[in-house]
Amino acid sequence: MEKKKVRTRYAPSPTGFMHIGNLRTALYEFLIAKGSSDGKFILRIEDTDQNRKVEDSIAIIYKTLQQVGIHHDEGPDIGGEFGPYIQSQRLDSYLPLAEQLIKEGQAYYCFCSKERLQSLHEKLENGNLVGRYDGKCRNLSQEEINHNLKMGIPYVIRQKMPTVGISEFCDSVYGPITVANDELEDQILIKTDKFPTYNFANVVDDHQMQITHVVRGCEYLSSTPKYNLLYEVYGWEKPQYIHLPLIMGKNPDGSISKLSKRHGATSFQDLIEQGFLPEAIINYIALLGWCPKDTREIFSLSELITHFSVDCISKSPAIFDYDKLTWFNAEYLKAKSDEEFLALCMPHFKQIFGDKDIDKPTLIAILKPRVTKLTQMKDLLDFLVNLKEYDISLFENKKSKSTLETSLKMLKNTLNELELLTNWSLQEIKCCLTSLAEKLGVKNGTLLWPIRIAISGQSVTAGGAIEILTILGQNESLKRIKLGLEKLQKHQ
Repeated sequence: MEKKKVRTRYAPSPTGFMHIGNLRTALYEFLIAKGSSDGKFILRIEDTDQNRKVEDSIAIIYKTLQQVGIHHDEGPDIGGEFGPYIQSQRLDSYLPLAEQLIKEGQAYYCFCSKERLQSLHEKLENGNLVGRYDGKCRNLSQEEINHNLKMGIPYVIRQKMPTVGISEFCDSVYGPITVANDELEDQILIKTDKFPTYNFANVVDDHQMQITHVVRGCEYLSSTPKYNLLYEVYGWEKPQYIHLPLIMGKNPDGSISKLSKRHGATSFQDLIEQGFLPEAIINYIALLGWCPKDTREIFSLSELITHFSVDCISKSPAIFDYDKLTWFNAEYLKAKSDEEFLALCMPHFKQIFGDKDIDKPTLIAILKPRVTKLTQMKDLLDFLVNLKEYDISLFENKKSKSTLETSLKMLKNTLNELELLTNWSLQEIKCCLTSLAEKLGVKNGTLLWPIRIAISGQSVTAGGAIEILTILGQNESLKRIKLGLEKLQKHQ
């Protein structure tokens, strides 16, 4: 028997930015497809809930997948054998299939009003809320059904679920799952607006698109028997189910709960805006629930395709650690070539320096080993544009043996030497100041500390005094050293 080709699908709802949990699902679907010979990854938009649809969400989905390098083989924008790939354009598929089940006695018209259904949810029975539909319309006579249809009473179509026995299935991650059938509500297939429910549409579409593997969050484990009962009544082949562990966030008290906005950024776009690289995000998200067979952590997308396997997905919840993501981001930034790093920096340089000509190579040398997120640059480099007021106590530093008196002497001599410098370059400045320290009989630190304070106004900077002098240029450097001298002279 010929082995069936793997076909996976990512089927988001167009309701806003892509949550990192959804992005992980898309990634795993992609890796499963691409890790198989001739596997196909399909993008399908599930927009049956029109009330939740957000303008431009589909464009956001396309952009996000493109940014992280997840390319689909079939989808709304590129077509394919099983289109259309937007559910609202597939409405002709659903109602006839639901009506088929009515004819076969597997489904029924439900005419219950919203008010009645709401009261069911609010009704108390033995001190507990009754959350399931009570089956009032399950056994209406044909005469009652015809009358209600003739009167135009709004209805939904519900599937008749078995009331005895159990439903079983085997999940690739969680193993055998068993659910008592009397716990299953008669699920709605078609809503009053004639749109299918999510549960019904995704089963129909998965079958019609020949999906072999369904990846989703473990919160859908309890719903899977409902999906399987649909496959069974139609006589369709069931897909392989792969349910993923929850992604959790750390609370201030040390406990964990399902990741939400109170923990920080939860969407891909939020993380991008915070300065994280797409490739670092996708690498980190891959490890939220999947463990490689060795201790390796850094993977390109092509390497993930090679190494990913379903049997290494964990059942345990994954904790989203922003510090760990920051570490990943720093590693990816360090691994960039200088040209690539400069391209990433240029929008930030433009924001900070405007059209001013700056020493980009020196800036790159300073930033590359230090930056963990691109958004740090404004804070790291602002002093190069705006010298803020600072206290002269910063000139005092025990490690550098710097006092107010020594600082005054160092800056006077530095000013004299740098004013004579005709070639303002990092190497020339370094040679000049190294020679000056030797001439004054002090260690380099004793000379460079007060220079750093005078030209930056802060004790901790990205780059040392020589690099900062190079970037500032001769005129601005001398101007700041003179201001530092004035501060120290006023103190005498």
